[in-house]
Amino acid sequence: MNLTIVGPGRAGMSIAIAAHRAGHSIDAVVGRTLASADVAAARVDATPYGIDADFPSSELMLISSRDDSIGELAALIAGRIAPQPGCGVAHLSGLVPRTALASLAGAGYRTGTFHPLQTLPNPDSGAARLSGAWVGITADDLAATLSDFARSLGMKPFEIADNKKALYHAAASAAANFPLASLAMSYDLFAASGVPFEAAQPLVEAIVANAFELGPRAALTGPVARGDVGTVRKQLDAVAGAQPSWIGDFAAAVRVLARLSGNGPQFDEMLDNWRRPEAGT
Repeated sequence: MNLTIVGPGRAGMSIAIAAHRAGHSIDAVVGRTLASADVAAARVDATPYGIDADFPSSELMLISSRDDSIGELAALIAGRIAPQPGCGVAHLSGLVPRTALASLAGAGYRTGTFHPLQTLPNPDSGAARLSGAWVGITADDLAATLSDFARSLGMKPFEIADNKKALYHAAASAAANFPLASLAMSYDLFAASGVPFEAAQPLVEAIVANAFELGPRAALTGPVARGDVGTVRKQLDAVAGAQPSWIGDFAAAVRVLARLSGNGPQFDEMLDNWRRPEAGT
């Protein structure tokens, strides 16, 4: 396929590099200015353009920008760049609905959204991580094109309804970021106990594998899942004494785990009645 990339940031260039390696032709890389597109375009043998230039629409145009600027960019492009016959355009946001591209649809483009469910910290590692990743697609007559493109990059396409995108995005954010909050807590508690954080890596990797093999609820382990209230009370005392800034979060996590394991009432009672030990006692 011939592609135009609008927005040479991490996501746009991760896909551009992966597509170039997979044999697709990148016609254009479009930045807010010509200078911002120049270096990125050279990486994929493309022609750089500023957003105010007349750049090609190609077979597939991918818009990679901040969520709040997608509609503005779409209107700008629709007013100036005529589509090739059958040309499609998709934005890469997991949150913004396809309707943000309504001006392009009105100009004759087929429209959709293409959201890689993967972290893309920079173009090089992002391009490498796309293979094997899932990608959420919202489209009608562009769905087959986007699915074929995804598979050409080694990705696994799935459909997501426009009216479910905010919920889907919340799920993705929870999966990607909430474990990091728990790991940051664990990091500080290990440090306070004199144990290296790296010691937890095999445990964490096994728990994550169990979650996807068995399901997150069936993978629960430890004193909360066993209903061991006394052990958790001692843990609370220890956290309050060594890392008091984490005690509220630790207790909140215990409540969630207790609810998931079916042990909510007994832990709720203990947490409601537990009092933080006084300093020095």
